[in-house]
Amino acid sequence: MIGLIVLITNVGAVKNWLPAVYNTTLLVYFIAAVLWLSIVLRGRVPAWTGWLSTTIDIVAIVTLCLSSGGATAWLLPVFFLLPILIAFQDRPWLTGALGAATAVAYLAVWIVYSKRDDTVGLPNIVYVHFAFLFWFALATTALCLVLSRRTARVKTLLEMRRQLVSESMRADEISSRELAETLHDGPLQNLLAARLDLEELAERYHDPDLEAVRLAVTRTATQLRSTLTTLHPAVLAELGLAAAVRELVHQYAGRDHFDIETELTDVGKPLVQDLLYRAARELLTNVVKHADATRVLIRLERDDRWITLSVIDNGKGFDPALVDKRITEGHIGLASLVARAEAMGGTMEFVPAEGGGTRATITTPAAAA
Repeated sequence: MIGLIVLITNVGAVKNWLPAVYNTTLLVYFIAAVLWLSIVLRGRVPAWTGWLSTTIDIVAIVTLCLSSGGATAWLLPVFFLLPILIAFQDRPWLTGALGAATAVAYLAVWIVYSKRDDTVGLPNIVYVHFAFLFWFALATTALCLVLSRRTARVKTLLEMRRQLVSESMRADEISSRELAETLHDGPLQNLLAARLDLEELAERYHDPDLEAVRLAVTRTATQLRSTLTTLHPAVLAELGLAAAVRELVHQYAGRDHFDIETELTDVGKPLVQDLLYRAARELLTNVVKHADATRVLIRLERDDRWITLSVIDNGKGFDPALVDKRITEGHIGLASLVARAEAMGGTMEFVPAEGGGTRATITTPAAAA
């Protein structure tokens, strides 16, 4: 828009009424546009910034028109562009209001011209332009209405997909819980009983082969216990979240020059411990598979309202947009964790870590069910 203004006024040799005001407004408008571009390129922006940018557009254009005088006829294309700029905010009533305001502002500027400069007058073509602007505001409002309804439908479908992902994960949890209980009540108890018998025999007979069998049974029992915790934290209810995460870290420690540090606060046994434990496991798995990291820090904290689990790595980084893409494709994993966290009133965020890598943070209400 600013480039169009400069081009048109230069070609038309505009003689401004208030050159200082005109040039200052144009310079401030350009600076605001550059700042806006830099903000947008950084990532998502709050919804209110769209209102602010549109307001700046209208104020800048009206100021430029009033300060330039009758020669602003060269800026007519800009007025025709304004309704298009505000049409895609998914708010039909706002699009209609701003489109109508644009038409009224255009007519008001011409009235100011005709009152201030007798040589300008109020050409009949102005009324044609005014009517066209109103028609254009109506057309863009209708377009916006269609877009807003389609957007609402897409949001509904996305929410349904999130619920399906959440239910799928819940079904997986139920299946894992049943399998974990079966293994816990059967094979694990048998292994523990066999280990006790072997320990009694080892005290009576100092046989290297017997000792080797005892160690093998002990390792198998430990691995089975870890598997139970992975399938479903049935053991989690006994250990508590911090202890279970610490045991999970032991499973990953020492893999492929992979160093893991922990800062785990004892948060007790909150209702959300299943979700947080699964998040820790999923995030660690993704770091091992995809991050090419050599160091990871796992931090667990709690205050009066929130429990926060952070996994920070020094790997090659992660694009948060992939999470939305994966959940729209129906994949289980990080996307399902995001859906579950949001369903519980929490959040899951992925941001660049200091010095490179990724900081993944999941925050849930301490009292969430």
